[in-house]
Amino acid sequence: MDTIRIERGKTRMIAHRGLSGIETENSYAAFVAAANRNYYGIETDVHVTADGRYAIYHDDSTGRVCDADHPVEGSAFEKLRALSMREAGTEKFSSVQRIPELGEYLRVLHRYEKVGVVELKNPMEERHIAAIAEECAREYDLRKIVFISFCYENLAVLRALLPDQKLQYLVGDKRADESLLEDLGRHSLDLDIAYPLLDLPLLEKLHGAGIQVNCWTCDDPVAAERLVGWGVDMLTTNILQ
Repeated sequence: MDTIRIERGKTRMIAHRGLSGIETENSYAAFVAAANRNYYGIETDVHVTADGRYAIYHDDSTGRVCDADHPVEGSAFEKLRALSMREAGTEKFSSVQRIPELGEYLRVLHRYEKVGVVELKNPMEERHIAAIAEECAREYDLRKIVFISFCYENLAVLRALLPDQKLQYLVGDKRADESLLEDLGRHSLDLDIAYPLLDLPLLEKLHGAGIQVNCWTCDDPVAAERLVGWGVDMLTTNILQ
């Protein structure tokens, strides 16, 4: 199995949870698989564990991908690390694929010089947001990191800490209206929007306001090429390349 190639123009392609159309999502293998292809960036998800470490995982609990079900933010990292992750496309669990920690993801970015798109999952305390940013700066380069979150307050904290940082507000259940545009402008945020919510007039309005647009998560080649034709800035995908 391999990626599906599309005409991507100037749109920058982002591998969603690594190359999760081929490898187990948010695994070291998925990050390396994406890094070895010509993706602009690699997206991932970060949770704060019960002992204050930064686990790479999407869901709030581990049962969908791992061999036991534990709450990610209610568990110590080593308890999560002991779990085996499901091999992509199978019912088998890998003896080597384990939930990564933030630093492991960052070191893949560093080695392959990829942009990181880091989602802060759920509301976080300011000290943890600051510590995540500090780790990104220590292990890699904040100029090559884009932070995203559905939690507007997370992004507001980041903007106060990092006035020049690239930040995107995640939207998936509503169209961009004037209030959203005001929210984006208040903290100089770009937009990461579920792709079915975007149309060309809206994109033109956003671009006219100086807002860059990332679309998630598009695996339909026809829809993707339409978005590319409109001129979206970034396109997040599991399998397109």
